[in-house]
Amino acid sequence: MIDVSKLYCGVDGASDHLRYEKKDKGQRRPVIVWNVTKSCNLNCIHCYANAQTKAYKDAIDTDKAKSIIDDLADFNIPVILFSGGEPLLRKDIVELISYAVKKGIRAVLSTNGTLIDQDTAKRLKDAGLSYAGISLDGLEKINDSFRGIKGAFKKALQGIQNCKKAGIKAGIRFTISRLNAEEVPKMFDLAREEGIDRLCFYHLVYSGRGSSLIKEDLSHDETRRIMDLIIDRTKELYETGIKTQVLTVDNHADGPYIYLRMLKEANPRAEEVLRLLKINGGNSSAEGIGCISWSGDVYADQFWRHYSFGNVLKRPFSKIWTDLSDPLMAKLRQKKRYLKGRCARCRWLDICAGNLRVRAEAVTGDIWAPDPACYLTDEEIGLC
Repeated sequence: MIDVSKLYCGVDGASDHLRYEKKDKGQRRPVIVWNVTKSCNLNCIHCYANAQTKAYKDAIDTDKAKSIIDDLADFNIPVILFSGGEPLLRKDIVELISYAVKKGIRAVLSTNGTLIDQDTAKRLKDAGLSYAGISLDGLEKINDSFRGIKGAFKKALQGIQNCKKAGIKAGIRFTISRLNAEEVPKMFDLAREEGIDRLCFYHLVYSGRGSSLIKEDLSHDETRRIMDLIIDRTKELYETGIKTQVLTVDNHADGPYIYLRMLKEANPRAEEVLRLLKINGGNSSAEGIGCISWSGDVYADQFWRHYSFGNVLKRPFSKIWTDLSDPLMAKLRQKKRYLKGRCARCRWLDICAGNLRVRAEAVTGDIWAPDPACYLTDEEIGLC
């Protein structure tokens, strides 16, 4: 994640310690995305998990899920992001959130928001949920076409309002493509009108059903324009005293882009931003982030679902994560050695770390090829 509010405007955020505080390499523990179910009540066209609108028998029951949380707590995992499918379709999700919080793990939720009525919001608050990221990809017409269900927008917006009434921090998760790029400024307007705590703009990742949208991804020039818009609107929020936090996700070229813009503007905070980006270090698949699937498989991140390092039903996560006998795990921990092309020669390698390998593989078939979504010019990355 690139915290635009923090970097460009100097606004502190609740998760800054995860992104911008130095840690010894041996002490770093990943944020866990846990897809607790494959079932979903919607049918989103870009779902990375390829969730389905039908019921599945959950492979991991409540008792086993709690034993997994025990291991994660003993391993000092800082955050579990309960995701899906739609995690609220699990009858025990509030119980699992409460159990994780009592074990000292921060619990957050990735949800479509349509199932968060007032009672559910209260129960989530009582369980200790600290944040709900609710997926919206535009206003009503566009969002409902993305979700495949009429009325999804109104229900999701009500879910956000119910979270806020219950005292849960709530934000919007928006995946950018040509199908909805014109909705980006409308999300800023919505955040202002509804007092939404956070806006997360996700670059498209070619995984799951998102693989079918490669042709709908923004061009490099379009990405630059949308980034400038996001930066400008973030600055506008800051200058008018609105505290909505704005982040971009899944394209680490955003960090250098913000820094280079600040240099052009002679912003006195530019060098501080460069220092923070170096601490963050860029992409952290198989290091600072990991994923557990509904069937217990462990992945490098939530998008890399075609290669499992092991299964938590057979072996504890802590053992899987520290076992470098797996060749891909070992290489991802030293990914800068294996990168090819412009990524390998990029002046920003230490603050990007080669961006998303899963996106490079989806387009080229080569894990170590340059990420095709990097929109920085050769001049900007020091090749000419």
